[in-house]
Amino acid sequence: MEQARLSRLRTLMRERKLEALLVASNHNRRYLSGFTGSSGYLLITADKAYLLTDFRYMSQAPEQAKFFEVIEHTPKMTTTLKELLNRNGIRELGFEQHHVTFAAYSAYASDLAGIKLVPADLLVEELRMIKDESELAIMREAAELADRTFVHLLTTLKPGLSENEVALTLETFMRQHGATSVSFETIVASGERSALPHGKASDRILRSGEFVKFDFGAYYKGYCSDITRTVVLGKPTDRHREIYDIVLEAQLHTLEHIRPGMTGKEADALARDIITRYGYGEQFGHSTGHGLGMEVHEAPRLSSQSATVLMPGMTVTVEPGIYLPGFGGVRIEDDIVITDTGMTRLTQSTKDFIIID
Repeated sequence: MEQARLSRLRTLMRERKLEALLVASNHNRRYLSGFTGSSGYLLITADKAYLLTDFRYMSQAPEQAKFFEVIEHTPKMTTTLKELLNRNGIRELGFEQHHVTFAAYSAYASDLAGIKLVPADLLVEELRMIKDESELAIMREAAELADRTFVHLLTTLKPGLSENEVALTLETFMRQHGATSVSFETIVASGERSALPHGKASDRILRSGEFVKFDFGAYYKGYCSDITRTVVLGKPTDRHREIYDIVLEAQLHTLEHIRPGMTGKEADALARDIITRYGYGEQFGHSTGHGLGMEVHEAPRLSSQSATVLMPGMTVTVEPGIYLPGFGGVRIEDDIVITDTGMTRLTQSTKDFIIID
């Protein structure tokens, strides 16, 4: 698995005429090497792969990073790095410009004097957009855990609970059933707060006659799930039903018509055009979806600005919403994988209009 990823990375490096690449990002390091430690750097050349880490991981790293030569770096990592660059005759080094701070870059420039530093724009992230079968297997499990969590939540949900209590129920169930942690800070937003797209859980008490929106996910075996469902406590009004039905129509239409070869902008329009047609375009202010994997937000995006072409193996969310300040909001979100002919849903939770008495 990691060997195939290294081969694909080297192909990109040749295309971009990179002699070597330094990988400092935690997620990219794990993706390429399998190493799960908290500290380490990868140096990839045309024919060598090194993992530089400290003494704490000198037993763990060789067990996990099977296709890397593991080296314990000196207290100043760049001293070891420069020795390796000189040993391999490397005079130009690519670095992850989106992950390297200015302070780190300044240190590299000083400590690696004589080596030309070349910004390498999201090479590993480009590879990560297309999930392999081992990744998809884990993501299916992460999505299934999110689904089970939602089913469990419905057995406990009632007016009188606080949003924080509901969030704790979600998070506890996921941890008890295999999640390492949550994919992101859990969103539980009730009543008028459900109009906040990212209304994180608060002390507000759930009351009858209002929406409750849940956006949560399990971080499981290094991958994220991300699901949103909206329910009504007590008797809904016609307005509750109206905006729920519009969002559901937009989401189902997108799931039916999204396909490979479509741009992120075209996919975004599938949902946006429907919501706009009903007169709520101004109340749908975020993108229709985003990439999902080792991080909860990664490439590609389903947005009005995205020219990225969707390809089989890409995993994305589809999550249109309508948000009405002072009243409430609805979002419905599923995780999907793009296939050769369309998509397959990873999350399977019901999207019926659920009323909790």
